[in-house]
Amino acid sequence: MPLPPQVTDLASLDLLLSVARLGSIGQAAAEHRVSQPAASARLRHLERRLGLTLLHRTPRGTVLTPTGALIADWARGVVEAADSLAAAVQALRVSHESRLTVAASQTVAEYLLPAWLVALRARHPDLTVTLQAANSAEVAARLLAGNAELGFVEGPDLPPGLDAHTVAMDRLTVVVAPSHPWARRRRGIAPAELAATPLVSREAGSGTRRALEAALREHHVDALAAPLLELSSTTAIKHAVAAGSGPAVVSSLTVSSELAAGTLTAVPVTGLGLHRRLRAAWPAGRQLTGPARDLYAIAGRPR
Repeated sequence: MPLPPQVTDLASLDLLLSVARLGSIGQAAAEHRVSQPAASARLRHLERRLGLTLLHRTPRGTVLTPTGALIADWARGVVEAADSLAAAVQALRVSHESRLTVAASQTVAEYLLPAWLVALRARHPDLTVTLQAANSAEVAARLLAGNAELGFVEGPDLPPGLDAHTVAMDRLTVVVAPSHPWARRRRGIAPAELAATPLVSREAGSGTRRALEAALREHHVDALAAPLLELSSTTAIKHAVAAGSGPAVVSSLTVSSELAAGTLTAVPVTGLGLHRRLRAAWPAGRQLTGPARDLYAIAGRPR
């Protein structure tokens, strides 16, 4: 039930206990880091709220009246309990801020988060980070279940119950082996041809696959051909494509070294927008604090 207003001013009760122990409003004020006039005003306000005279002020100092001594004796346990509560809350905060669980899509986890975590460690040297790499749908599910404090996703949409903000932009790239017929296409391929071609692909629910499907829907292509291969990691996809299995659509972040080395070839797609947003996500209505807030800020810094 709600506490009566007369007993909710714990700071003033604590000040009264200091006066009882020190015998001086001035010394009590110094201990509480307030001015003597402010301390006197607070104690007078406490007396008015209680409707009791608590202090007897003399030229030699201040002593508690018998009523004030009785109130102080009763208040001591309450103030000590409040101190214990404050200490316990602080201990929980320190414990909470020494650990951080992050869920991230495969692309973000492999190619962006390592640098972000190095920057975070510079701010929080004693922080322990647990990273859960999964596809974007699984990241969202873990956030909703309370199994991660902060997530990073690639998909074009999120389920209800999550807040999100763009932290980076990415571009999808169609890649093939240098021996593939598409590698010799100077004008690239049409969106319909891409959609009709079985691809080496990530599993359903991955951000890359969902972003490609969303881009193709803007060209009135409602479905992709059944995957040629369905693999759970971008590394496996790149190896399969380089071996000649077939085309794939992957993040440009993941293939820069292969394109430079010539083991994969990028294929342009005519008129298809393959840019996508990489977003930080967290449970809706929850404010990011501590290391989670700092990691979010690091991720959103211009690069």
